[in-house]
Amino acid sequence: MNALIVEDVDNVAVATVAIADGENVHFVRHDGTESEFPCVGGVPIYHKVAVRDIEAGEDIVKYGEVIGRAAVDIACGSHVHTHNVQDLS
Repeated sequence: MNALIVEDVDNVAVATVAIADGENVHFVRHDGTESEFPCVGGVPIYHKVAVRDIEAGEDIVKYGEVIGRAAVDIACGSHVHTHNVQDLS
């Protein structure tokens, strides 16, 4: 495993190591279900990665809390950070 997801409603996971472009993102949900998909473009350690496609305008949910809104469409496996997320203010 190289990513952590905390709540089932989360649409992002946190990379526990740097994940290279094309390397698989791998995490386990609370129910024991494993998820794995290719990383798109690379994700630095402790940054967010989309665990599914996220549409522009959709809430970004991390640790069960809305932390921002997608500024653009974000593909599953992509880095989720200030370049593609609007804050809620």
